[in-house]
Amino acid sequence: MAESQQLADREGAGNNWKTGQGLIFTTRNGTTIEPRNLNRSFEALSIRAGVRKVRFHDLRHTCASLLHEQGADARMIMEVLGHSSIRVTMDIYTFVRLDSQRLAFDRLGDALK
Repeated sequence: MAESQQLADREGAGNNWKTGQGLIFTTRNGTTIEPRNLNRSFEALSIRAGVRKVRFHDLRHTCASLLHEQGADARMIMEVLGHSSIRVTMDIYTFVRLDSQRLAFDRLGDALK
């Protein structure tokens, strides 16, 4: 989807297209998206969608935690997030939800019976 949107933006911008950097997400003119503008757009989309307010950066934590919870390999999660160390990925960007902890303890209880 991002590529088709960028192609449409590139055609619309014509000679005003600015990037040659191979960026996936750009402004309508092909320039790098400013972080403040990204945050503003994300907040507006969240409000329209009725989603509770979170920081854009928190989406990385959510992505890592959900991948981890679904059994994704730590190295794969590390590569998705672009980290150079699995330790950073696992220590900072993942957490185990309470219901997952309860399930693990229930399994442990079953094993000890």
